[in-house]
Amino acid sequence: MAKLKITQVRSRIGSTAIQRRNLDALGLRKMHQSVEHTDSPRILGMIEKVNHLVVVEQVK
Repeated sequence: MAKLKITQVRSRIGSTAIQRRNLDALGLRKMHQSVEHTDSPRILGMIEKVNHLVVVEQVK
């Protein structure tokens, strides 16, 4: 499976509680913090909910 590098580029201030919980579940706590996850439907669903706050790159 492919690996995804997820970086938070916008602040969580003003976001809804569900969006904040999705950021926490992804492991993103601060601005410009990056995490790597495997490409799975669960992770892609979380990314879809916060796509305006993060940047996603595919890692080889």
